[in-house]
Amino acid sequence: MKMFERTEILAAIENQTAKGIPILAAGSSCGLVAKCAALGGADMLVVYSTGLSRLMGLPTSRIGDSNARTIEMADEIRNVVSDVPVIGGIEAWDPVRLDLDRLLDRFWAAGYSGVINYPTISTMGDKWRDRRGRVGLGFDREVEMIALARKKEIFTMAYVASAADATAMTEAGADCIVPHVGATRGGLVGHDEGQAIQAAVKRINEINAAARAVRDDVILLAHGGAVSEPEDTEEVYRSTDCVGFVGASSIERIPIERAVHAVTKAFKAIPMPRK
Repeated sequence: MKMFERTEILAAIENQTAKGIPILAAGSSCGLVAKCAALGGADMLVVYSTGLSRLMGLPTSRIGDSNARTIEMADEIRNVVSDVPVIGGIEAWDPVRLDLDRLLDRFWAAGYSGVINYPTISTMGDKWRDRRGRVGLGFDREVEMIALARKKEIFTMAYVASAADATAMTEAGADCIVPHVGATRGGLVGHDEGQAIQAAVKRINEINAAARAVRDDVILLAHGGAVSEPEDTEEVYRSTDCVGFVGASSIERIPIERAVHAVTKAFKAIPMPRK
């Protein structure tokens, strides 16, 4: 199966954005979703261990050994998709895998052409971040992982929930900064309460400004919160410097909920003639 070098992925992104075509990184936690997303034109597939909870009909949740599960999932995804880069979500603060260099090598060997810091402490609140940071397993580990991947010339994406985190990740050399503005709303188990799209855009701009203050060449991709539907990204592209979208629940949960619900109702609605 083809592996994609960092420079190759960056060139493809530049080619798309130069044409005015947004970048789509599609959350794909099973072969069927990955295959359909690739056929639909996704530029990258992002594999999260938490995606398994979505496919189980649950709210997005971390279940079990995140890194082991994500590494195992690579075979299923790459078995049916070979022409799109696959990005693996790494839990950098995994206490049983303290050697980040070795962990990155394992993800590359599994077939991941890039990495993203997920699950991420960036979104977990100050108390959790402080507690984990005291034992050396906080957000700094995620920054260290991204910096090491950059040195190894592996394509990197970084979820951040604040301007300070964006600064740290951009300084570490992240190719893409992904402003994470909250759990995705909508669908059967989504978060329907929370900020409106205008508030999400404001937060995205604050994070983007911090990243761009460090490096002009950093790629900015939106994710989460009120940015959950294709029409939401239109407002993001109009009002921010983001050139694409990272969809997790928006790709592999909400569309499946709707499609299965609709086709089941359609089958049940067909009348059966009685003799």
